[in-house]
Amino acid sequence: TDIELVICNFSTNINPIMTTQSSSELHTAFYNKAVEIALISKRISNYLNGNLCVLKPNGREDINIYFSGDIVRQSSSLLPHILSVNQEVFSDKKQHYVKIVKWLIRGLVTNCKHLENCNSNGSEFISILRTELRRLKKIQGKWLLTI
Repeated sequence: TDIELVICNFSTNINPIMTTQSSSELHTAFYNKAVEIALISKRISNYLNGNLCVLKPNGREDINIYFSGDIVRQSSSLLPHILSVNQEVFSDKKQHYVKIVKWLIRGLVTNCKHLENCNSNGSEFISILRTELRRLKKIQGKWLLTI
């Protein structure tokens, strides 16, 4: 499927990212990984929406559909905040954006946990997204040291 193709392409690029040293290279690696996660999140959400938009027998909607939208919103919000950290001159504002980035990543992880437990045949793709989020967090640790 499209999701598997995207994930295979992203997974092959991780080793060069993890060995970078300069702050500009780390910023680029962190931003690029966030772009990848945004793309993966959108595709997974689109895939899951087909299963989750069907009403339950009691006429209620599946609450997990909101979590699938949240991963798209949070992953898309990461990008401008990462850029803001790098472009901001004042330390206090820079730290404000860093807190937002950390909060968004934490929210993504939490929403992935919710989606892994949903009744959908696409939940196995969520574990792949969580793996990519762990990789992002590794890069984030190094990136934070350069700020």
